[in-house]
Amino acid sequence: MMNEGPTPSILANDAPWILTVGASTVDRRIMASVYLGNGSELAGESAYQPGTFPSTQIPLAYPSEQLGTLDSKGCNLAELKKLNLRDKIVICFRFDIEDDERGRNVLTSSGKAMILLNHANAGETTNAYAHELPASNLNNTGSIAIDEYYRNTTNPTAAINFHGTLFGINSAPAVAAFSSRGPSLSNGGIIKPDVIAPGVNILAAWPQTVGPTKSIFNFLSGTSMATPHVSGIVALLRNKYPKWSPAALKSAIMTTAYTLDLKGNTITDEYKGNSATVFEQGAGHIDPEAATNPGIIYELNDYDYVHYLCGYYKSNIPVQMIIKTRVNCAQVKSIAPEQLNYPSFSVSIGGNKPEVRVMRKVINVGDAGSTYTVDVKDPEGVRVEVTPNTLQFNQVGEEMSYEVKFSLKGGLPKPAAGEVREGRLNWDSGKYYASSPIVVTFV
Repeated sequence: MMNEGPTPSILANDAPWILTVGASTVDRRIMASVYLGNGSELAGESAYQPGTFPSTQIPLAYPSEQLGTLDSKGCNLAELKKLNLRDKIVICFRFDIEDDERGRNVLTSSGKAMILLNHANAGETTNAYAHELPASNLNNTGSIAIDEYYRNTTNPTAAINFHGTLFGINSAPAVAAFSSRGPSLSNGGIIKPDVIAPGVNILAAWPQTVGPTKSIFNFLSGTSMATPHVSGIVALLRNKYPKWSPAALKSAIMTTAYTLDLKGNTITDEYKGNSATVFEQGAGHIDPEAATNPGIIYELNDYDYVHYLCGYYKSNIPVQMIIKTRVNCAQVKSIAPEQLNYPSFSVSIGGNKPEVRVMRKVINVGDAGSTYTVDVKDPEGVRVEVTPNTLQFNQVGEEMSYEVKFSLKGGLPKPAAGEVREGRLNWDSGKYYASSPIVVTFV
């Protein structure tokens, strides 16, 4: 099951504390490798792992190429009946119909197995589905390779070998191709998503049996599978810190998220095939252990959101629709969206706004006597100045403020309007490390 809709959210107490979550891959595959007749090996996945399927080369059928119709692309049954598919491996796109129906169509047409191709929008994310027959889902790279092989080979063949669950063979975490992305059109001044969490091929209990093995468990993919991972972390944090607010819990999760995969490279985006941006991974990938010791937190209360909403909408009606009570924004001290005490920074500069200054407040939840030093990775073309650049906490629970000034760097070509540049603002005590993403949009 692929969830390609809006990113699910974790809600704690009330709507202002929404934590939006994107989906990431995990460090294992339910391997179903495809070996082409030319010797190429293509990595695929399938939850159905038959133990008796032959590993020999089998003739390929490619209904989309043979018939050239739209319905044949997804292996519609009426189209498959036009072909002789007996004892062949049938190539189908994940298109138009569900995979279980697609598999039954191939079986009904006497096909021996099925290879599923990703369309371009599915990118490099593969699905470990409980298929009705031996099958393998190839990523976009593999799909292009087998398409070219079939078109340029007189008698194309392939074999599918099933290797079970393998770990450490792919770069993880990576942002899933289907994961919802920012920027949010309804959260001015706030980077969305907040974080990413495991959401690809997650094993879960299922209300009915699936596949030939009649399993009551299923591998599911979607941001709806990522959300429970974060919910579990929130539950653990709530147990350890029962007096923390929802905003404090969110802050702990965001500022301790990481942005490198298990191989030490930047987290990639399986939709585009390059490094993930802040609008794809948010603050980074959740780190349950680190979240239990964030060192400092960014606190928010419900009235802070009222100030923010009035500053963003500048009208009573949309604010009242959100907070479910009457408000007069003319009597509320409105703040600019970027001034919300959020664990990330999103500002716009340029034109008649050559610089922007924002304030943040942090609370020491680590050790008494902790000293934090700021470390900033400036967005390209932007100068970021933090005052003070050192925070000295004497007590646990002590609150301190700092100002961040964003301005254009002189002597460099002015970025075009609409360009977005990224950076990070990190507070490091030697023991604790709190990191926040920065997005600067040029106007």
